[in-house]
Amino acid sequence: MESTANASLAALWDRVFGTQSAPEQWLVIGAGLVALAVVVPPRIWRLARNAITIAHEGGHGLVALLTGRRLDGIRLHSDTSGLTVSRGRPTGIGMILTAAAGYTAPPLLGLGGAALLSSGRITALLWIATALLVVMLVMIRNAYGALTVLLTGGTFLLVSWLANTDVQAAFAYAVVWFLLLGGVRPAFELQAKRRHGGAGDSDADQLSRLTHVPAGLWLFLFHAVSLCSLMGGARWLLDL
Repeated sequence: MESTANASLAALWDRVFGTQSAPEQWLVIGAGLVALAVVVPPRIWRLARNAITIAHEGGHGLVALLTGRRLDGIRLHSDTSGLTVSRGRPTGIGMILTAAAGYTAPPLLGLGGAALLSSGRITALLWIATALLVVMLVMIRNAYGALTVLLTGGTFLLVSWLANTDVQAAFAYAVVWFLLLGGVRPAFELQAKRRHGGAGDSDADQLSRLTHVPAGLWLFLFHAVSLCSLMGGARWLLDL
């Protein structure tokens, strides 16, 4: 009985964390083009941006916990905005890192995903993403946010458990391309809003008040992280 259980656990471990063969180059490029087609058109982006908001607010929440702050909850709204509330010192390195994590989280997650895919760990990426979404679901404090995270996590779970290897690969590569490409656009949107006098309480402005560094420099950091992540992630995905 024990040996059977151990064999089952070993098989599950190998299924999740084992390596898979790299997909054909056309599939990798095709997944990138699909992600680009989702990110560029305004109408499609308006819906797809909800996924970027999940990563954005999840980044705030994760870093808040890692820096010793108390995470009270996360709210996601239908206009693709979000709010993460944490308790702790209102100033200091923990608050600064928490505030900086939002715009940098999607591209950095995409870069991490590209690293996993380049090492052949397609299924592992899907399961790790599912686990992170489950953890985030516990901290969601509104119905729309819970529904959004539940649907996203359910999609990852179904693909990772039921789909064949080709579908898993196509889905995983499309998701990572989407995080890399979609992680670039929000910083430009924030820059446009600030140019027209909006977004006065944005992450960049909060960081400016916390550090006495101009908000424009924090915006430059967001651009630098997203663009460097895109370039590095693309090299890994395309095996250049």
